[in-house]
Amino acid sequence: MHPSHHAKSHPDRAAYIMASSGETVTYGELEARSNQGAHLFRKLGLKAGDVIAILMENHPRFFEVAWAAQRAGLYYACISSKLTAGEIEYIMGDCAAQVLITSGGVGPVVDELPVLLPGVKLYMVGEARGPYESFEAARAAMPETPIADETAGADMLYSSGTTGRPKGIKPPLTGGPIDAPNALSMMAEHMFGFPPDGTYLSPAPLYHAAPLRWCMGYQRLGGTVVVMEKFDPEHALQLIEKYKIDCGQFVPTHFVRMLKLPPEVRTRYDLSSMKSAVHAAAPCPIPVKEQMMEWWGPIIHEYYAGSEGNGFCHIGPHDWLAHKGSVGKGTTAEVKICGDDGEPLPPRTEGVVYFAGGTPLTYHNAPDKVAENTNQHGWTTLGDVGWVDEEGFLYLTDRKSFMIISGGGNIYPQELENLLITHPKVADAAVVGAPDEEMGEKVVAVIQPMDWAEAGDDLRAELMAFCRANLSHVKSPRMLDFMAELPRHPTGKLYKRLIRDAYWGKEGSKIV
Repeated sequence: MHPSHHAKSHPDRAAYIMASSGETVTYGELEARSNQGAHLFRKLGLKAGDVIAILMENHPRFFEVAWAAQRAGLYYACISSKLTAGEIEYIMGDCAAQVLITSGGVGPVVDELPVLLPGVKLYMVGEARGPYESFEAARAAMPETPIADETAGADMLYSSGTTGRPKGIKPPLTGGPIDAPNALSMMAEHMFGFPPDGTYLSPAPLYHAAPLRWCMGYQRLGGTVVVMEKFDPEHALQLIEKYKIDCGQFVPTHFVRMLKLPPEVRTRYDLSSMKSAVHAAAPCPIPVKEQMMEWWGPIIHEYYAGSEGNGFCHIGPHDWLAHKGSVGKGTTAEVKICGDDGEPLPPRTEGVVYFAGGTPLTYHNAPDKVAENTNQHGWTTLGDVGWVDEEGFLYLTDRKSFMIISGGGNIYPQELENLLITHPKVADAAVVGAPDEEMGEKVVAVIQPMDWAEAGDDLRAELMAFCRANLSHVKSPRMLDFMAELPRHPTGKLYKRLIRDAYWGKEGSKIV
């Protein structure tokens, strides 16, 4: 279960294809380049357990660098290309990365970094500039054969920072071989039905946990990954038809954008090759998933998990149709619903979602965060609220930190957001609590309209009436504002904190 084996059995098969440029890298080429990269890291004095950082957009060299680090026993910290120089400096220091490999396509921020990162070896893919050396030139001088002391490295990823400073997840290295069995690859093949010799569509940024891990996991199986440099709904459909895509992973925002294409566009492309589609990262409104099932058929799987790896829930398409709204049952850990006292609650009682018996929760250099998210039983949480039914299926309500307390009652924004996104004139929606003298907090809906020209009193009145016709008055917004574009991460996560802070008069937040 490693690209090195596929390089021997079918060296000319595409390991990945860049969707817009069409650049293709075969397994034979990936093998040679990742070996050269591993030799370069050893030449720089890096040993197993050391850290490099990758700061790139979805670039053709991304996988070559990651696999080079993996076979050299290194941690590869993948940093969001949307961060500021100061935020990148923080992560580089926190993970103690000794090498930074970046791209000019990240933008002007790369020119601010050298002075902030003294002692860090700087490389740039593509045309190098300033103090950056050419990564390709340095790599090309290295042997194409494996290094003598190969051992498995791992990714070191950071939380998206939606609720504060990003937190690093640094799993212990096994010290084992680079081709040891990989749980995620086995899950892709046996749970989700990804064909080992098929083609996989990746529409999201590779620096994020799910796209990175699923793409590399699929390459362990020997399949071809088609990487979208940037998501566009019609382009995704074109790619499915062109490459006869078998499988892929999406987020609900991708589904919403594809569903809101004109009918004549949606029906233009042959999607019959799709055998399995997986979604995660954010809640998917039931009507959206119902429409996707009707369009693509019962091939859509869902999972609930975090980069932390402390638990994993899965639900297949047929189970979902029988338990609409559920994110599934625990597979790697037992799901527990607990009250504020940390004690378990009975079925259909809402509380904080904990995982019991899974991989221990760890945050690099942040033991206080581990303690904060661990209860007296040793169960750990990602901070979400939900409930389980009598069969053990989990239903998420919202994140605890997003809860609105209005007049002493708890209101979870997700229910209202799920309703608003179904309105044909709404492209995206966020619901937050804003200060209110009488009620403490009031419910505010912030809308990204399909057509910005319609943003105004008429649409506001239409949406307010739509909410009150479908939800109780308490849950409906008392205020509705418009934004040209909500601060949503390309991975699907909404930076709700930034919207909420604006209503509470807070400054200094930054979209990352």
